[in-house]
Amino acid sequence: MKPQSRPAAGCLLYAQSGGVTAVINATAAGVIEAARAKGVKVYAARNGILGALREELIDTSKETTAAIAALRHTPGGAFGSCRYKLKSLEANRAEYERLIEVLRAHDIRWFLYNGGNDSADTALKISQLGKAMGYDIRCIGVPKTVDNDLAVTDCCPGFGSVAKYTAVSVLEASLDVASMADTSTKVFILEVMGRHAGWIAAAAGLAGEGADAPPHLILFPERVFDEAAFLAKVKATVERVGWCTVVASEGIRNTEGQFLAEAGTRDAFGHSQLGGVAPVLASLVKEKLGYKYHWALPDYLQRSARHLASKTDAEQAYAVGKAAVDYALAGKNAVMPVIVRSSDAPYRWKIEPAELTKIANREKKLPNSFLTRDGFGITAAARRYLAPLIQGEAPLPYGKDGLPKYVQLKNLAVERKLPSFKP
Repeated sequence: MKPQSRPAAGCLLYAQSGGVTAVINATAAGVIEAARAKGVKVYAARNGILGALREELIDTSKETTAAIAALRHTPGGAFGSCRYKLKSLEANRAEYERLIEVLRAHDIRWFLYNGGNDSADTALKISQLGKAMGYDIRCIGVPKTVDNDLAVTDCCPGFGSVAKYTAVSVLEASLDVASMADTSTKVFILEVMGRHAGWIAAAAGLAGEGADAPPHLILFPERVFDEAAFLAKVKATVERVGWCTVVASEGIRNTEGQFLAEAGTRDAFGHSQLGGVAPVLASLVKEKLGYKYHWALPDYLQRSARHLASKTDAEQAYAVGKAAVDYALAGKNAVMPVIVRSSDAPYRWKIEPAELTKIANREKKLPNSFLTRDGFGITAAARRYLAPLIQGEAPLPYGKDGLPKYVQLKNLAVERKLPSFKP
């Protein structure tokens, strides 16, 4: 893609979208620090694209250098996030016209949207909107998702840390179960995120290697759930090892294609809301096998555990933020900085631009080569891919109270210039 010329002046707008991660604020730090170094003012949209529509903008120039630097070790979304998917220009022209009004009113010439598949689609649409409505705006999608399901990029910032958290949790909980198995719990079930792609579940496999090492079973969305095979494997494991650890992706489906955990509701993006697969599996174990069980649902804990973040992940999250600014100011449009792997061991990677048309609304699932023949474990190829992503620790400062010292930004509002608007 041939870069267009850079606008003579203007501001940059950054926004966070979708479920946040332990390192998404590191990306924000990369964006703001890179822009400051080049003399560009950065506004942040409060609560993602909704902030842009509502003209709720934050002036990041009011934050100290130390506060922005502290974002590198602070989890959550410093400026607020949202789940809101823009419809087509034909379906909701008013929202698009409002976006252009806000961008024009504040002389915003670069828009960076930090999120997953749907966010890449939003950035793409706005880039197309600018051309259609005669407004000079450059849009860059910035990768983020714990699900690790973005196309093109080798991995997604946010995934390495949730992968590390999952593997460590499985290892530690399994030591607990093994200690008590003689008179107590025989089966432990950990449910992890992953509606359609089993990357997080696969990462649990790093906790151990070999038939007797936990996790003994991993259930992936990429494989149809076979109740009989599942129960047989659990029974055989308990009889051989004395206990069994199971890791299940929230998105596993039965032979009819239904989510085992279907709750019957949908989120703002139209995705099915899942109500919990772990208790469903636990009930099966109790009813069919009679084993005592425990199950756990880490939910937000797995994506917010900055204390257990991967160094690799934290570095990549910062790097894509910095690269996004470089691309925007160089005149690139409708691209995303993606991670390209050149070596597994030693692990080497770099950042390159990829067109949003190759990323938006696409989903990367686990390849067959990453799953064992029985569908309950990961292969050596999967380990080679996953292992570098959880390497290293990313230390954070602690206070006298023994708790991490996270930053809370002032988030001072930019003065409104337009009438109010309700999306």
